Order: sequence, then C-alpha cells, then structure tokens
Amino acid sequence: MNVTEYVVPLGENARKRHYHEADKGKIISFSVQLEVFVNDVWQVVIRYDSSHGFTHIDQYKLESRKIKKELHLSLPESLTFADEDIKENWKVYQKRFLEGK
Repeated sequence: MNVTEYVVPLGENARKRHYHEADKGKIISFSVQLEVFVNDVWQVVIRYDSSHGFTHIDQYKLESRKIKKELHLSLPESLTFADEDIKENWKVYQKRFLEGK
C-alpha cells in the first residue's frame, strides 16, 4: 500500500491537507480538506473523503455544525474533484466560513 500525504499553503490563514492511500495504483481511500486558521487553531472548512463507505463532502460552519452530501462519484473521480474544487474555490469557502454562512 502507498500513502501520499501533504499540506499546501493556499494564502493567508488557509491551507489544503491532502491524504490518499493506493494499492497497486488504485485509490482505496482519501481525504482532502480546506483548513482555516481562526481563533488560534486550524479549523476544517470543507472536507472531501471516502469514510463511512461512500465518497462525500462535509461542509463545516464556524460554530462546528456540518452538512454531509454524497458525491456519487468513484474514488479517483472524487479525489480529483476535491483537489480541483479546493484549489479553485478556497477563497469563497474561507469567506463563507468566516462569515458564518
């Protein structure tokens, strides 16, 4: 099994955390999340992952509530979508999170 894990700074007080496991080149699990530094801690804003037996997105609110939505994509498709979505939209997600939306 091959594990890939890294953190990418995105801008002021924002970063992307990427983790995935592959077996013989096939993705078997993943987690990609946007984190924002607020109140002296890194907080998850949005997370794509494959836990619970299906690919989904968790959107967090500043007050710690979250909304879960199934992706209906394969593991590789979900991983690619997650990386691209956070790369392109992190500023919007960060702003909404900090505004409590």
